[in-house]
Amino acid sequence: MEYVTGKMAVRAAADDMRARTLSGIRRPLDRLIYLASLRDYNTGLYYHDGLATRFSLDVACEALAECHSQVFRELCAASLEELVRQLEGYVDSTHAARGDFIAAWQGLEPYRVAVPVETDPVSAELFFSNLRVALAVLQTRLHGHWAAPPSASPQPSPAQ
Repeated sequence: MEYVTGKMAVRAAADDMRARTLSGIRRPLDRLIYLASLRDYNTGLYYHDGLATRFSLDVACEALAECHSQVFRELCAASLEELVRQLEGYVDSTHAARGDFIAAWQGLEPYRVAVPVETDPVSAELFFSNLRVALAVLQTRLHGHWAAPPSASPQPSPAQ
């Protein structure tokens, strides 16, 4: 019976987190980054003072991990077009210059720490790949043109 009570408490805490906090964060990408920021990078444990006060440290940690995984799955299922829109909105919310943001995210890849700990490697790599493509799309939009990669085959010479 204690196991059921524990699972019910985690569900209640996750519902509380969704209703009180996550519902105020519009985009799933923003929610993912927010939830990742609640995780201690040294231990992988989550902490949220309000949730821990209402429930317990362990229940809050488990509920946050559940919410984090749910948002991650939602983003993995998003189309590339939707991911580009979310990334664009997130960039704008940071008030950083788009070019600087894109360069930092392409170079440092900070989104790698936003993935839930228990994520399978294939899903993580798919997410990283999709974000890299979304960043390339934003970079293209920023510069107003698409620079096609050089062709491996020679271009035909003009007829004389």
